[in-house]
Amino acid sequence: MAEATTDPVRLPPGPRIPKPVIGTAFLTARHRAVQAIGHKYGGAFTLDLPIFGDTVVISERGLVKELFTANSDLVARASNLGTILGPGSTFSLDGVEHRERRKLLVPPFHGKRMTGYEAIVEEEVMREIAGWPEGREFETLQPMMRITLNAILRAVFGAQGTAFDDLRELLPPMVPLASRMAVLPPAFRRDLGPWSPWGRVQRNRRRYDEIIASLICEARADPAFDDRNDVLALMLAARYEDGSPISDGHIADELLTLLAAGHETTATTLAWTVERLRRHPRLLARLTAEVDASGSELRQATIWEVQRTRPVVEATIRITRERIRLGEWVIPEKHAIIASIAMAHHSERNYAEPATFNPDRFLGSNPDTHTWIPYGGGIRRCIGAAFANMEMNVTLRTLLREFEFGTTYAQGERRHSRGVATAPARGGRAVVYRRRARNSSPACTDVARATA
Repeated sequence: MAEATTDPVRLPPGPRIPKPVIGTAFLTARHRAVQAIGHKYGGAFTLDLPIFGDTVVISERGLVKELFTANSDLVARASNLGTILGPGSTFSLDGVEHRERRKLLVPPFHGKRMTGYEAIVEEEVMREIAGWPEGREFETLQPMMRITLNAILRAVFGAQGTAFDDLRELLPPMVPLASRMAVLPPAFRRDLGPWSPWGRVQRNRRRYDEIIASLICEARADPAFDDRNDVLALMLAARYEDGSPISDGHIADELLTLLAAGHETTATTLAWTVERLRRHPRLLARLTAEVDASGSELRQATIWEVQRTRPVVEATIRITRERIRLGEWVIPEKHAIIASIAMAHHSERNYAEPATFNPDRFLGSNPDTHTWIPYGGGIRRCIGAAFANMEMNVTLRTLLREFEFGTTYAQGERRHSRGVATAPARGGRAVVYRRRARNSSPACTDVARATA
């Protein structure tokens, strides 16, 4: 585990690349740039990055473990998202306050609760795929976005009716714009009128708060409140050790955090899943046979392998609160440390033949929590990881049950940065053919008819 020290600073070596050059490389070809540097310098090196300055980049398992298990008094999460998501977001909290909030948020996302949300996800998948064209190539990224957004609004926000429609219209343009604004200097976050970016963010946020306030009022007035299992209701019922509730404002901030962290990332992983499977026909055939036999082990391994080979978030960042020892290195106070998810996932030290897409590597064993890190790690690991995994599992199961996918010999889609997530450049394109109705359960067939 990382520890405080007074020893002289000792940073890992790294390339002497001018800051403008490395900044451009990170903007235009981040994945290739990091992989190339890591290939030369190994699992720890130092880069002079724009905004952060000298930054230690790590991917070696031991160093990642030390960073993720470090006391929050020593390292903090480096993110401006708290300024966008609000003071009640876990992105804004640290120390005891963060630990107490996390303790309240973990139970609603406990694995056993996920089965209660599966029907919602399947309904949204069936609703979306009712209009998918047969025999014609189309992109799946936007359809996956709609599936994950609708599922989160229903299962997490407890939204329905007018509130559901209003949030479904408001949030898709609001969240990406706010995320882009978060990485800009504070001077850019000024309300200069209705057409200015920050002005739009502020107005959208006020409208969002109004909708959430109405949802909270409706939930409290619901005679069946005690029987509800949406995350909003569970957060309203949660209590800290002193008996106090989470404030309404903080609940609004946390709901927006859960959507911002889980909507686009999950949808993008699903688009990458389609992109990968079309290029691996034997695996696709095995997955279809497994679905028909009501199995799930290979499907879960495939999801893990997509996340390993195509992580949609390629790094997580911490800032040191004081001088610390991390492995053999001594890192000064207020220094950035990047745990490179992409490098850890593609390291030959961590995986045999890391460039090969091979879900069988995960059959019979769960991924290692310090070499497979798409959700981050430690006390900052994504709270919604189990929900995201459930969404992907149910979506993939339903797609394989309902469709045959046309395969292709085309080169894989290149990576394209969308700011928040790294997506397939052509949108995860697919060609589908509907399977015979006998492969669908009667309930699912009814959903398809009702939503056509």
